[in-house]
Amino acid sequence: MNRTTATAAPALLAIAHGSRDARHAATVEALVARVRRARPGVRVAAAYLDHCGPRVPEALADLAAEGVREAVAVPLLLSSAYHAKHDVPAMLAAGRQLRLDVRAAAPLGPHPLLVAAMERRLREAGVRTGDEACGVVLASAGSTDAQANAALTELARGWRRSGWGSVVTAFASAVSPEVGEAVRDLRRTGFDRIVVASYMLAPGHLPDRIVRQAREAGADVVTGTVGDTPEAGALALARYDETVRPALDRSA
Repeated sequence: MNRTTATAAPALLAIAHGSRDARHAATVEALVARVRRARPGVRVAAAYLDHCGPRVPEALADLAAEGVREAVAVPLLLSSAYHAKHDVPAMLAAGRQLRLDVRAAAPLGPHPLLVAAMERRLREAGVRTGDEACGVVLASAGSTDAQANAALTELARGWRRSGWGSVVTAFASAVSPEVGEAVRDLRRTGFDRIVVASYMLAPGHLPDRIVRQAREAGADVVTGTVGDTPEAGALALARYDETVRPALDRSA
């Protein structure tokens, strides 16, 4: 009996950016395992856009070889930038040649659950949620996509309303301000305690750059990546469900 016989639910293919840093894949696999435990009736697999494997076409071929005929691709991406708009659709086109019906879900972010995940990391680092004495830097990879960057600015604006003294965005690449600059600006504004919340999924080159810039600029706390958190797992499943339900409604 193949996996398709056991369940009519479409498979969930979680697509991460990928990195040469082994910590990246280890974190993604832990998150995927969390999703798998939460939804035992769904075939859940991981794939990567670059740098490590399996790459997306390979993962699609593996699913097709198992007899899977429907899948939902959930991009584990925290913004709707180039990778979400171009790379993911281009790679998913391989599914058509395999007679595999693949629908793309929205990327994970921006979303309030990711804010909750960052607050979890801050609490783990000893920071009281919504502390008005703290200035927060929401630090992301950065993108040449102005719309994606603007969405993060809006996310920071909403997070500020939860009580923090200030929440500003900063970027590890592609656009300014860089993380150290944002930390120094908040210090000049008068904040005695400045925390940097990493808006990154998993460790790698750019997350390490965020940590380095933050520490060099004198940030008091720098969190780890969102990674394998309950919030990220719940959001991946929510994106899957958002994509599956319209198809179920049409077939009802």
